[in-house]
Amino acid sequence: MTFAYIPSPPVSTFSIGPFPIHFYALTMIAAIIVAAWMTAYRWKRQGGSYEQILDITICAVPAGIIGARLYHVITTPERFFGPNGHILDVFNLRQGGLGIWGAVLLGGLAAWAWCRHKHYPAALLCDAVAPSLLVAQAIGRLGNWFNQELYGAPTTLPWGLKLNDTGTAIGSQEQCYDGATCPTGTLFHPTFLYEMIWNLIGAALLIWIGHKAFTKLKAGALFTLYIMWYTAGRTWIEALRIDFAHEFLGVRINVWVSIIVFILGAVAFSLVNRYGKSVSILAEKLRGITELEERESVAHSS
Repeated sequence: MTFAYIPSPPVSTFSIGPFPIHFYALTMIAAIIVAAWMTAYRWKRQGGSYEQILDITICAVPAGIIGARLYHVITTPERFFGPNGHILDVFNLRQGGLGIWGAVLLGGLAAWAWCRHKHYPAALLCDAVAPSLLVAQAIGRLGNWFNQELYGAPTTLPWGLKLNDTGTAIGSQEQCYDGATCPTGTLFHPTFLYEMIWNLIGAALLIWIGHKAFTKLKAGALFTLYIMWYTAGRTWIEALRIDFAHEFLGVRINVWVSIIVFILGAVAFSLVNRYGKSVSILAEKLRGITELEERESVAHSS
C-alpha cells in the first residue's frame, strides 16, 4: 500500500458564466507576467527601461506562442493531418500541445528583430531574459500538473504522482497511455515537478554566475549557459516520460533535440566569450539609447 504520493488537482478548469477557464492557460499567463517583470528588472539595471521590455514582450510573446504550436504540429503531424486527425485542431490550444523549442526560436527571432529595429544590444537582452525563461518554464509546468499530462513512467517512490478522473483533464483517462497495463492507483514520476525544480535551480545559478562573473563573461554568454542547463535537464527528464512521441534509433526525438541543442549551446558559449563584446560596453550603449528615447518622449509630449 502506498502511504505517500503527490495528488493531482481535483479540477483543471472552472467557469465564469458560460466561459470555461483552464488552469493551464492561467499558468501560461502567470509565467509570461513573471518573466516580463524579471527581465525588465534585469534590463533596467543595464541601462534600459520597462517600456522597452514591454514593447519587446508584445512582439515576442505572440510569436513565441505561434512557434510553440508550430513545433508541436510539425513533430506530431498525425494528430492533425493523419487519418484520425483534424486539421482545425491546429488552432485548438485547449487540447494542449506547445513546444518550448518553437517558442524560444520564433519568440527569440521576434525579439531580435525588434532590438535590431530599435538598435538595442540583443546580447544584453539575451542575458536579461535567461533566468527569467527558466522561472517562466517552471511556472508553466504547473499547467501540466493540472492537465495530468506528460508524466513519467510508473514508480513506487513516495513522491509519485497519483492521477484521478476529473473528466476534463487531458491525462485523466491516459494511465500508462494505453489504458490497460497500469492498474488503478499506480503512481507515476512527476516529471512536471522534476523540471520545475531543475529550472528554478538553474535560474538561481544563472543569477549567481551573472553577479560573480560579471567582468569575465561576455554579453550573451549567460544565455548560452541557460541553453546548456535547460537541455541537460530536459534530456534526462524527457527520457522518463511515457507519452507518445516519435523516436529515432529508439530514442525520443526531443531527447535528440536536447542533445544537439546542448552541443550547439556549448559551442556558442565558447564563441561568445572569444569574439563577443563586453557587458559594460553594451550597457553604456543601452544607457545612451534609453536617454535619447526619454528626451524624444519628453519633446513629443511638450
